[in-house]
Amino acid sequence: MTPDEHAKAAADLLQAEKTGVQIGLLSLRHPDITMDDAYAIQSAIARAKAAQGQRVIGWKIGLTSKAMQAALNIDIPDSGILFDDMRFDDGATVPRGRFIQPRIEAEIAFVMKSSLAGSHVTRDDVIAATDFVAPSLEILDTRIQRRDPVTGKARIIYDTISDNAANAGVVLGPQRHAIDAHDLRWVGAIISRNGAVEETGLGAGVLNDPVESVVWLARRMAQYGQAIEAGHIILSGSFIRPVECPSGSHIHADFGGFGAVTLNFA
Repeated sequence: MTPDEHAKAAADLLQAEKTGVQIGLLSLRHPDITMDDAYAIQSAIARAKAAQGQRVIGWKIGLTSKAMQAALNIDIPDSGILFDDMRFDDGATVPRGRFIQPRIEAEIAFVMKSSLAGSHVTRDDVIAATDFVAPSLEILDTRIQRRDPVTGKARIIYDTISDNAANAGVVLGPQRHAIDAHDLRWVGAIISRNGAVEETGLGAGVLNDPVESVVWLARRMAQYGQAIEAGHIILSGSFIRPVECPSGSHIHADFGGFGAVTLNFA
């Protein structure tokens, strides 16, 4: 793809976000799209949002579980960018129409006290750079069709990455923990929608350890000249399948001794 094609795809996705009308699969429009193209489109979206006054507050890591990677026939995670207008308070209500097809995932969030950069970032570097960890929800949305209505072709990883890794929002629970206060592999959650349990999972589902997910992110970002900054929120990856959130959904994520997060959809 050319830089002009990257810019056009980014503009189309931003328009979809604004209007609530999804665009067709970029992988059909551009059959030769690559991983680098997808991240170039994501970066073009970020530049456009920055020009509108939006600020980067962190990053999300997706497709960290074996089940989700197998579903999309890939063997690596992906990442997206968190902007300040994506932050929701614990217990907040998402306005009707804010998102197109919202879903949520439960994750362990890292909040950084110092920057991380470079292709040789280690586990110890992540631990040293982390201010605290907290329970969180990620809100997913899709500005691009999940499946082409004519051909039946499903979106692929390059569509998802181009669409900012389906990232739409973040909610942190009020609890704050030192990174060594819990074995994050054993931090789990029970996720309920309107009082009914929908999903459960453990942190070990995230690359066997959420810390390793942040290591992966820092190294991937180095390939594109990016860095994790002090104060950034890092969503380390979901350990549950996405839960659909139609209008009227009340979401409660019970992380046991680690905390809890709630969110409502008007």
